[in-house]
Amino acid sequence: MFAEDTIQRTIINQGVGLGTVIAVVTSWSRNKSILLAIIHGIFSWLYVIYFALTDK
Repeated sequence: MFAEDTIQRTIINQGVGLGTVIAVVTSWSRNKSILLAIIHGIFSWLYVIYFALTDK
């Protein structure tokens, strides 16, 4: 049971980190603004989904 809990926590933590990195990189590539990149990093996966839907 302990190993399964550890694996689940690792996947969730890495997923959140990955979403933040993707949001910051895509925000920077589109806007070239540090402030917007930080804000989009806070919203992480929500911004990634928005970016995917509105990408030109």
